[in-house]
Amino acid sequence: MAQITLAKGLNQGLRAALEADPKVIVMGEDVGKLGGVFRITDGLQKDFGEDRVIDTPLAESGILGTAVGLAMRGYRPVCEIQFDGFVYPAYDQIVSQVAKIHFRSQGKIRMPIVIRIPFGGGIGAVEHHSESPEAQFAHTAGLKVVACSNPVDGFHMIQQAIASDDPIVFFEPKRQYHADKAELDESVQPAALFSSRVVREGSDATLLAYGPMVKTCVQAAQAAADEGQSLEVIDLRTLSPLDLVPVVESVRKTGRVIVTHEATVNLGLGSEIAARISEQCFYSLEAPVLRVGGFDTPYPPSRIEDDYLPDLDRVLDAVDRALAY
Repeated sequence: MAQITLAKGLNQGLRAALEADPKVIVMGEDVGKLGGVFRITDGLQKDFGEDRVIDTPLAESGILGTAVGLAMRGYRPVCEIQFDGFVYPAYDQIVSQVAKIHFRSQGKIRMPIVIRIPFGGGIGAVEHHSESPEAQFAHTAGLKVVACSNPVDGFHMIQQAIASDDPIVFFEPKRQYHADKAELDESVQPAALFSSRVVREGSDATLLAYGPMVKTCVQAAQAAADEGQSLEVIDLRTLSPLDLVPVVESVRKTGRVIVTHEATVNLGLGSEIAARISEQCFYSLEAPVLRVGGFDTPYPPSRIEDDYLPDLDRVLDAVDRALAY
């Protein structure tokens, strides 16, 4: 079994999708000859040609507008947004067209578009390169939103998303692209695309995370174990629709829950998750649902991003507050 990074898992997943279906097209800024700024599409244009791995102009609205037309003609476009903060020129296309055409056409026209967005901070980048806009898309009816957190999920989830007939916004934690390796066993049946998963079992409190915060929460659980605390960690994986079945089961067991994400706490995904937990697990809760996330400011200059990003200490502080009730 091969050891792969998240970047390699995504690359191999895209390659498998291109091989499996001639209607799959990869398009975006520098995805072809360069292989993408993070080299996720490295080698794909060489092997599949310029008609299937397309270097586009620097115009996100044009990328998504073209993808809409291609999808209407039966293709399955995979659009790369080079950085999270670059998605906003395409926001009108995504929200006004991609999300609504299936409903507007009374189900006659599908929109099998995957919109890949590297997101989050931790790479020392400049402005518009470290944002977490997932809540804006999860709030849009007609879109599905997922976030991978590890190499194996990256390999499987990108193929599952491309095979789906629904438009999917696919978030990739850029600081995890080349950070860790995992064994890929292609014979193992992957989890369903729109499902959450317990990645570490525990009994004292539940940590909920997705994307880059999954690793942070696992590290927090490991540190807490040294202090005699048992923390359960759940990788949400799907943000819209939310799969809260394992979450509800966990919270009814632990009675305490902390929701984490890099995005601003105010009106972030954690707000919706906390509300649903309060609705479904009210009599099981031993403490308020707590949230750990970014501060209510624009993403800061890279020199101080370590102070902005939720880290192990901020997660453990929230755990201590929850356990103190």
